[in-house]
Amino acid sequence: MAQSESSSGLPRRQILITMACAMTGLFLAALDQTVVGTAMPRIIADLGGFDRYTWVTTAYLVASTITVPIVGRLSDIFGRKWFYLVGLIIFMIGSFAAGTATSMNQLIAFRAFQGLGGGVLMSLVFVIVGDLYAPAERGKIQGVIAAVFGMSSVIGPTLGGFITDTLSWNWIFYINLPISIPLIIAMTRFFPRIEPQPMDRTIDVLGVITLIATVVPLMLALSIAGDSGWTSSQVIILFAVAATAVAAFIFVEMRTPNPIMPLHIYTNPILAVTILATFVTGFGMFGAIIFIPLFFQGVLGASATSSGSFLTPMMLGTVIGASISGQVVSRLGSYRWPGLFGVTMMSIGLFLLSTTSEATTYPIAISFIVLLGFGLGFTFPSFTIAAQNAVEHRFLGIATSTVQFYRTIGGALGLALLGSLMANRFRANLSDSLPSEVRESISGDEIAELANNPAAMVNPEVLNGIVANLGLADGATSAMLDGLRTALASSLSSVFLATFFILVTAIVIVLFLRDVPLRSASGRGGPPPTAGE
Repeated sequence: MAQSESSSGLPRRQILITMACAMTGLFLAALDQTVVGTAMPRIIADLGGFDRYTWVTTAYLVASTITVPIVGRLSDIFGRKWFYLVGLIIFMIGSFAAGTATSMNQLIAFRAFQGLGGGVLMSLVFVIVGDLYAPAERGKIQGVIAAVFGMSSVIGPTLGGFITDTLSWNWIFYINLPISIPLIIAMTRFFPRIEPQPMDRTIDVLGVITLIATVVPLMLALSIAGDSGWTSSQVIILFAVAATAVAAFIFVEMRTPNPIMPLHIYTNPILAVTILATFVTGFGMFGAIIFIPLFFQGVLGASATSSGSFLTPMMLGTVIGASISGQVVSRLGSYRWPGLFGVTMMSIGLFLLSTTSEATTYPIAISFIVLLGFGLGFTFPSFTIAAQNAVEHRFLGIATSTVQFYRTIGGALGLALLGSLMANRFRANLSDSLPSEVRESISGDEIAELANNPAAMVNPEVLNGIVANLGLADGATSAMLDGLRTALASSLSSVFLATFFILVTAIVIVLFLRDVPLRSASGRGGPPPTAGE
């Protein structure tokens, strides 16, 4: 093979430029899932709408999640290039519109539109690797892509705060424009037009509708369950709609000749195990990203800005883990053992985090999250390559995007369940954690108010307001704060321990993941190798 060509037969320069652009698009799309969080106080101050605080992030997450499996499948049928370019253009237009929003409702709508484009970018970048590289070569590049994804997810909050403080909140959206325009030009020029295999090109409209009707209420229910409660009428109705829609979706997909999500992919044992393992690790991944800053800020007393920066070591661990994992998969020709190592390291990291308390030092806590991030990084390329190597090339898009889809669903479920667990444990622990002199100085209703405000530990304005209303002496106030930290530390310990037990199930799941030889060609011409023991 000529040095200037890859295993796909395309010029290596064209492949490198295409991948660099695709990874930049992934970085922007993944970044926009988390970059808004630290800018929200400034956005609320300008636009109002505090009651819709979480919807700015939820709208983007829901839209991007539902787009992933749909575009993954349609790209199998019609090709990747124009889907990617349209997605990039939608993302750019949505970014500009979000930056110009003059009301909270406008911002939510524009974020949903932006999320449609972001879902395309996140879905197709991993699929593009499958088009351009043989499975035996994908490990290295998948490791780099996974590192980019992990890095963007972690640095989003810090970067959002920096841009907001330096420029304005509008620029967290405008900054995408000068990057997106050159990407569109470069991808139009260099993105190879790889024709899909001949197949029925009828679009499964009913499948798309029922899939959307399943995912949207499910994601909304999971997003609001932590605040409204799992038994609230709103949450119950949303879950009921999702359950009805998924039954209709399965009914449609079993009877359509060209389904948007072929159900037979779930009968592939390697893909089924990979999806399940990814779902569980997504549970742990999103939980860690949300609750680790809360531990540093609420328990150890770090500032709001520095608490976000403490995720940087975890990000570096993820980048290093993903890069090493990609190399290991390519050199060993195995995705099972790197995946097993990754979930084991994640489990150990979370168990160690469950032993922390208000007396834990910064270096000890950081070492635990580095271990967690390192294990997380190892899982990214391993599971993606396992899914891609298990299916024929004509199902590459839907197999890859389904893995991403279930990682996000697992993360949403994890946040909802772990958030509820943290709040319940905080309420249960608070009364015992408060010193007797504090309990004697305030009423039961006031203790209940404290118990229902764990956010006070990370919001100085809320905390100062509560303290002022209680009218405690300086000594009693200090004792109360110590009690709050103790209660929060105990509740977070319960969260990390619960996540540890969930990830132990992932270890068991990955033990059932069978290795099959990684193909040395791109695979567009034939079926995958037969799964063996």
